[in-house]
Amino acid sequence: MVKPGNATRQRSAVITARAAASFEPMGRSVAAARAFVRDTLQGWGYTELIDDAVVLTSELVTNAVVHAGTDAEVLCLRSEDAVRIEVADRYPEREIPLQQTGPTIAPPDHEGGRGLLLCGAMASRWGVDYTPTRKQVWFQLALPARSVGTRSAGPAVPVQQLPIAEARVRVAVVQIDRTGAITSWNEDAEHLFGYTADQVAGKPLTDIAAWPHTPGTGTGIVEALTLSRWEGSYGIRGVHGRVIPVYASHLRVRDPEGEPSTVCLLVRDDERAVIQTPVRVAAATEGGQLTDTRAADPFEVFIGSPAPDDLDGLLQRTVERARDMLDADSAFLLLATDDETELEVRATTGLPSTRQRFARVPVEAGTSRYGSARMPAVHEDLGTAPGAVPLLTGTGMRSAVTVPLKVEGRLTGSLGVAAETPGRYSNEEALRLQFAADRIALAVESARLGELERLRRGSLSFLVEASDLLAGTLDRDQTLALMAQMTVPTLATWCAVYTIADQSSEPYLSFVLHEDEERIDGLKALLSRINPPEPVTTPGARIWAAPAEAAHHSALRSSMRSVGLGSAGGYAPGVGTALSTAAVTGGETVVLPLVARNRVIGMLTLGKPTEEHFRQEILELAEDLSRRAALALDNARLYSERTAISRALQRSLLPPNTPHIPGVEVEVIYRAAGEGNEVGGDFYDVFPLRGGGYGFAIGDVCGTGPEAAAVTGLARHALRLLAREGLGGPAVLERLNAAILDEGARSRFLTLLYGELWPQEDGGALLKVVCAGHPLPLRLSQDGRVEAAAEPQPLLGVMEDLELYEQTVTLNAGDVLLCVTDGVTERREGTRMLGDDGLSDVLTGCTGLTAGAVAARVLRAVERFAAEPASDDMAILVLRIPEPHESD
Repeated sequence: MVKPGNATRQRSAVITARAAASFEPMGRSVAAARAFVRDTLQGWGYTELIDDAVVLTSELVTNAVVHAGTDAEVLCLRSEDAVRIEVADRYPEREIPLQQTGPTIAPPDHEGGRGLLLCGAMASRWGVDYTPTRKQVWFQLALPARSVGTRSAGPAVPVQQLPIAEARVRVAVVQIDRTGAITSWNEDAEHLFGYTADQVAGKPLTDIAAWPHTPGTGTGIVEALTLSRWEGSYGIRGVHGRVIPVYASHLRVRDPEGEPSTVCLLVRDDERAVIQTPVRVAAATEGGQLTDTRAADPFEVFIGSPAPDDLDGLLQRTVERARDMLDADSAFLLLATDDETELEVRATTGLPSTRQRFARVPVEAGTSRYGSARMPAVHEDLGTAPGAVPLLTGTGMRSAVTVPLKVEGRLTGSLGVAAETPGRYSNEEALRLQFAADRIALAVESARLGELERLRRGSLSFLVEASDLLAGTLDRDQTLALMAQMTVPTLATWCAVYTIADQSSEPYLSFVLHEDEERIDGLKALLSRINPPEPVTTPGARIWAAPAEAAHHSALRSSMRSVGLGSAGGYAPGVGTALSTAAVTGGETVVLPLVARNRVIGMLTLGKPTEEHFRQEILELAEDLSRRAALALDNARLYSERTAISRALQRSLLPPNTPHIPGVEVEVIYRAAGEGNEVGGDFYDVFPLRGGGYGFAIGDVCGTGPEAAAVTGLARHALRLLAREGLGGPAVLERLNAAILDEGARSRFLTLLYGELWPQEDGGALLKVVCAGHPLPLRLSQDGRVEAAAEPQPLLGVMEDLELYEQTVTLNAGDVLLCVTDGVTERREGTRMLGDDGLSDVLTGCTGLTAGAVAARVLRAVERFAAEPASDDMAILVLRIPEPHESD
């Protein structure tokens, strides 16, 4: 299957490089595949394709290793005009989305076919190839190519995106003769400008036209009227005396007698789309040379050729040209946010360093017409209107002119120039600056959208990897460290994470990170001295000024102390640290709430150094990251709390200690299966009895985990209670059997080895043992013989009436009694199992070893029997009678 419109699989291009890798079906393979593709494209120099390729590869490899459960083979191919990536798995039966007549919206938790849908949305070509043993999905990303030819039509767009115009569009048609005089003036011209045809007939157009005079531009209105074709903006002074901005299209024609004239079509400047010619790009000739298919571009006239190909370069060139054009002391350009409520500083020249990039000012700075960035404004004396241009506050600038950048009636930015003397600018300068803004508005918006698209695709790749990392741990401290490491230095210069244990607790500073490790201690000390930010549930970033203010005051006090000591030949200690910390926190600091399950569990604080600000796109990305990080942090908290509770309860089920038995060595080893569990279905106990004896038990409750642990607690405590009442082994187990059956549906069957040990005067020990369905205890004699020390009897928790009996075993000097649970004997690797015979072989080699050495050797044999970790609980109990010559 291939993407619609692609009839055949495209592999005919010449392959200039290739790279391949295979990944096993495990979760971490997805991250490894992303790293492989990123490194490959980085090495090939195709950085512009990395984000798209990483996102698509992540989805396809996830389908292979997680959903299909097979190895994934990734192949990267480079050709002259594209990069092709192929992902193959061994599960050819996986379905793919079918083409349907109407859109089908899958439920939010549905993952099937998502990778192919992304391929269809992001790749230039894609397809699926099947063989009897494998399925291969491939996608192709075309390299950015220079467009050729001209564009004569635009795409169909929704009605709400069409240009705005009056209910009746007025197009003034004015005809100018070879002398520049007006010979024709239609009704729409009369309506737009107020003059009747008789009033303007025979007058030069220059009498009513306000033509911009831009330094470096030699074309005036007289020259423009003699060109074969001209298009651009200027103004017409209406009958009321005000200049009306217009957009004009001039065409030079001749009448049948050969007399030339110029036909001028004019519309209001905000309705320029009616007559504006689509921008054409340079076309390639057959010889491969680029030819200009249009007249001089007003944009290139203002910016210069070649124009910068990046947004920052274009904006900086713009402010420099605007400053020179109006002989200003400074210039600035701001871009509007998506909601058009704020303007973000993107380029300045001639302003103090405190006016840095990405600072934000409101679009509506006041209630008057001149307080809005949506309209051109001339400020003759800023000293009489402080705050009229917020960006210029405190800069020493006294007069300014600002004009909007608009695209199809939508505010996209603001361009302004300023001077240190008042009264420098008038409406004429505003008109000239507006002409310049109109020339570059579309190019700036196009470059901004291109940059925004690159940022958003990069953000998608960043969030994919961040989610993968956060999902890979349930450790709270590691989650905090990951949150900070993902933000520094990618999003911010420094980061601090505050956590809130519960609603009644104050925020606690849990983690601090700076891109310069030497600054971390000073930053942490500063944040520890000030009150933490107020926790609020409102989403989004909010400014936090406290760190910068505290650092400034601290640096000021340290400097004053240093000056005071300077006369005595010394300097105050710590002044360097205070100054560096002030520089670290002197920029913009924002706080983002960490909200999980409708509760604020902390705050993520991001900061910039002195005079730096966050751009809006970075704050939006940080907000997305904070939502993911908050959920990961809360999951880690819940897991830690659950684990702590589980461990506390489970520790109460373990014997408090192992008693010292005179003349007997006792060693116990316990291993519980399952993460976070210290006890499970297996249990043991050793405790004193009346009359100088000792009881011992080792058992196994069906299953593992908390449910099995509940029966474990019942069995262990009941054994102690009944045995200390003086009951014999069979009676103890029969009553325990009844107690387990009384649990009803919560009961679980139990295998149990219970015994009593009575030390003897000759140094040996007498054992009375009952083995209820449990692996038989093994006795190792001093001569190396291994034999079972009891006979099997029915297990507990199954039948009501049990007839159990005890057996007597004597341990002499050097003898060992080994008791284990089935987690030892049933240790498996493939079809092999350790079993009773394997355990006997291990015990045979333990002659002469202490009880501790015997238990350690058995455990080592079990662990080495298979490479995988044990899946069942294990308990090992060893009793040994030492030799007379052995010391206690």
